Amino acid sequence: MASTAKPLIVGLGGTTRPNSTSERVLANALAVAERAGARTRLFNGPFLARLPIYDPACTEPASEVDDLLAGVREADGIIVATPGYHGSVSGLVKNALDTLEGLRGDSRPYFDGRAVGLIVTADGWQAAGTTLSALRTIIHALRGWPTPIGVALNPSAGVLFTEDGAFAESRDAAQVELMVGQVLGFALSRRPL
Repeated sequence: MASTAKPLIVGLGGTTRPNSTSERVLANALAVAERAGARTRLFNGPFLARLPIYDPACTEPASEVDDLLAGVREADGIIVATPGYHGSVSGLVKNALDTLEGLRGDSRPYFDGRAVGLIVTADGWQAAGTTLSALRTIIHALRGWPTPIGVALNPSAGVLFTEDGAFAESRDAAQVELMVGQVLGFALSRRPL
């Protein structure tokens, strides 16, 4: 990354449902990053749903796989958003993370040397907590640096968004802003001199 280039933050997540809660939180996080001067790229739920099921024996990846690998390869920071399904990461998001095995031979494999912000939405605090813990473990396995703050939101505990798409509660917006700040701070600190 050239020292004068704006950092690229890649967002990965959501569900197959258009405008899902996790995708809306991710879009808000990327908007925070853009306001702070970053470039962003979103791989949302509908995109992730087009990825083939990860197959380590596949030698001819789909164009979506190539697109995802190229986006993550270029990223200075990553934000991953998942719903909590049955106490863990959704299959859709996990498949996308498994697909990143295509980066294993890179000079900077997987998420190596990059901060990864984590967002979990789940109907219940227990599911949010266990999913956040599982996601941290996956990011560590992918050589990423999970940010100290992970965003866990419980839509069943109250209204998350106003009609215009902003966070209804300032504490939720503050959590996301803090996490994005940590991703950007790490990305900027890793720039070559």
